[in-house]
Amino acid sequence: MLLHAYAKINWALDTVGLRDDGYHLLDTIMQSVSLHDDITIELDSKLSLSVVDAPHVPNDESNLILRTAEALRRHTGTTSGAHITLRKRIPVGAGLGGGSTDAAVVLRALNDLWELRLPEETLYEIGLSLGADVPFCLHRGLCRAQGIGEILTPFTAKKQYPLILIQPCRGLSTKQVFDELSKETSTQHPNIESAIRALQMGDLALLAASIGNTLQSVSEKLRPEIRQAINALREHGARIAQMTGSGSAVFGVFPTARAARTAWDSLSRRYPVCVQTQTISE
Repeated sequence: MLLHAYAKINWALDTVGLRDDGYHLLDTIMQSVSLHDDITIELDSKLSLSVVDAPHVPNDESNLILRTAEALRRHTGTTSGAHITLRKRIPVGAGLGGGSTDAAVVLRALNDLWELRLPEETLYEIGLSLGADVPFCLHRGLCRAQGIGEILTPFTAKKQYPLILIQPCRGLSTKQVFDELSKETSTQHPNIESAIRALQMGDLALLAASIGNTLQSVSEKLRPEIRQAINALREHGARIAQMTGSGSAVFGVFPTARAARTAWDSLSRRYPVCVQTQTISE
């Protein structure tokens, strides 16, 4: 099985409360983008992982892919094995859902390959136990996600947008960002309902006025390079530029693929991790 694991961006991300267990309640809009990791899975007598083109990515039990496979084996009692090969293209620690999308693809693929026949709702439950973004990555496309990421409301965008993704600095700890957020005295909140309407209508001006990421100001204090990259995207013609997830990646939205390519030609000289991509609907 040769599969694609697609990255995601957060068009809007709002924190709306805390659960009793300390998890932040979110209201966010996520969309898949064409940037993807490649995953190959073949039946084997044991469970193993090889990583290609990413020497910094572990191939042991600390990798979410193997933890996903083990969680599936524990849930079902199966002793089946597989050799999984990951060709990593999505930047790590970027807020692009790279680990979560790999987990989602492996979870669905092993359910088929091992003939477990688990229903969708069970895959979502297992996925949520592995990470808040995994349910969305199982679904893909464009969704409003609420709760801690488990309440998904899919909708359709009128347009797909050319993007440039930049990771201007090393990754951020999501826990550290949320810990710092609790110290903030004032936070700007995106207008989620308005952002959904803007995506449905293809209204880029309304989208720019509606979206936002409540984690961005915190992450910018921890990594000033994030603000610098956002400014660079705007200087090169991005109509929208903001951080995705808890960082450290940022994305810029361009009116045309040609405009995005022109900007990429310049920005890629400054930023080693700079990718031209686009939103996708499924």
